[in-house]
Amino acid sequence: LSGCIARPDGSLIRGRITFTDRITALESASDGGGEDYILPGFVDLQVNGSHGIDVMNAAPDALATLSRHLAREGATAWMPTAVTAPIEKIAQVHESIAGAIENSRRDNSADAAAILGMHLEGPFISPLRLGAHPALNLEPRGDSFQRVLAMRALRLITLAPELPGGFDAIRRLAARAVVVSIGHTNATLEEANAGIAAGARMFTHLFNAMRPLNHRDPGVIAAALAPSPALAAIIPDGVHVHPAVLRLASRARGKDGMILVTDKVALAKASTSEKNVGRARGSIRDGAARLDDGTLAGSIISMLDGVRVMVERAGVSIGDAAVMAATNPANLVGAGDRGRIQIGARADLIVLSRTLELKSVFIAGREIS
Repeated sequence: LSGCIARPDGSLIRGRITFTDRITALESASDGGGEDYILPGFVDLQVNGSHGIDVMNAAPDALATLSRHLAREGATAWMPTAVTAPIEKIAQVHESIAGAIENSRRDNSADAAAILGMHLEGPFISPLRLGAHPALNLEPRGDSFQRVLAMRALRLITLAPELPGGFDAIRRLAARAVVVSIGHTNATLEEANAGIAAGARMFTHLFNAMRPLNHRDPGVIAAALAPSPALAAIIPDGVHVHPAVLRLASRARGKDGMILVTDKVALAKASTSEKNVGRARGSIRDGAARLDDGTLAGSIISMLDGVRVMVERAGVSIGDAAVMAATNPANLVGAGDRGRIQIGARADLIVLSRTLELKSVFIAGREIS
């Protein structure tokens, strides 16, 4: 492949890539090397569903189908995201996700996005910041927490650190190599920083379902906007967060401190405009999925849609947007051979036109149709 290649530091070089299933050579091309952009495949850490498939009700085969849909949108790895529900239901969802991971390893599918593990968004969240979640929140301790801690496919969890037992839960999860993200939280600035000190390494959908930023009560958002080991994940659809605020957040954290997620739901690309969102009825209105009362319930964008918003409306360079959409999320969850274009990395690549239209997707070096 030849074109303008996005490097892991956000810079672009005009050159050529040689690869098998992994990248074997990179060379600059003084003769131009093509006009297309070549980016690493996107890594989406928060997908509740898409194309009519809801993670909360999906069998392993349905998750595999969703993986193929996501790959054709430019996402080459993702995390099925379970939302707040009774622990028995979460356990069922976990087993479906674990089963889908095992099936993909056995089948070695070359046309589907890889499932990196489960993102559990709840039930250990603040009753004051539920967003579209049902009021089934629990404290992160006791038997329910032990059951979650033992889930073998769990790789990322969103919780509110200010809950009783929250800081100890963060330490225990981090010790088990589960990434902890602060979200659906009413945490103060001090509580959020204590969560980071305990081992939290991400903030879930910055600005949404969080204690608001106030100049006298800065709260969790101020912690998310300050330099720290915890990366700020944000939904770049222009609805959940206004483009002007996307610009401010990206300037505050820089490319190395941001992660783009879709937080998309089953209504995205679905054949019907109305469907259950979690346990409630929802529909697509005003550019996003909403509950009947108007509460935002998730996005309907692809990762590429989000990258376009960041570039065209928030003023981020295409190289920096690739870092936010691919390199940073891959690194965060320990998948450092993905999300980057460098020798030895997986040849998970996407090719975009100069107008950011998707032209081709390569998974482990093979172009998918």
